[in-house]
Amino acid sequence: MALTTTLTVRRDPAVRLGEDRVRLLEAIRDEGSIAAAARRVGLSYKGAWDAVNALNNLFDRPLVAARPGGRAGGGAGLTPEGEDALRALTMIEAELSAAVGRLERHLGRGAASLPSLLWSLSMRTSARNALRGVVESVTDGPVNASVALKVSDTVTITAVITRESVADLGLAPGVAAVALIKSTFVILAPGASPPRTSARNALSGTVAAVSDGAVSSEVALDIGGGKTIVAVITRESADDFAFKVGDPATALVKASHVILAVD
Repeated sequence: MALTTTLTVRRDPAVRLGEDRVRLLEAIRDEGSIAAAARRVGLSYKGAWDAVNALNNLFDRPLVAARPGGRAGGGAGLTPEGEDALRALTMIEAELSAAVGRLERHLGRGAASLPSLLWSLSMRTSARNALRGVVESVTDGPVNASVALKVSDTVTITAVITRESVADLGLAPGVAAVALIKSTFVILAPGASPPRTSARNALSGTVAAVSDGAVSSEVALDIGGGKTIVAVITRESADDFAFKVGDPATALVKASHVILAVD
């Protein structure tokens, strides 16, 4: 994922100067007409004129001096104030990009790069459990592939997905990915050593929280390494097992119920 900066100047919510209008100013400076500038930045002739009028209204003095000439193109250029504004905005954009580059290099020395950090913070999904990790191995098969994702020093989650998905996502050892698991797909068993099952993932931990509802209960399990997995089970099952904070338990998840996502 490429990380870029965007500069927006606002006087009120309806009047703004953003990257698209900075590019329009550059095009007017270089092309010398509204029509040619509109073609260069992919705007309609009317759209370019509307943007010019908005820009001139945004500042105390006009940034663009134009002589309407219809679609054939009248002459246009930046005023001295427009030249000054464009230079200032270009300098600010360059400084912002340099600052983000420094942040990215600095954070890159740690556990997460700036792009992955921002992506993690902004990602929204209906799956209650989203566990970031690094692909440890990919085992190919005739139709599907088994992908082992290391989410902490002590926890590895296995997902079975199609070979096509492996290729599309670019999954390989060392690639960062996120395991998405719906809370209703998580089966809870009491104790740290449950009976053997066909579920590929058996994540042992300690009950961290229990929230009971009229029909279902939500149980959060601390699986170590700062990671938590949440299960939604029936209220009847919760009452039968009587899960309490601090109790040992194991989360069972079928490998086919794990969805993998990448930046």
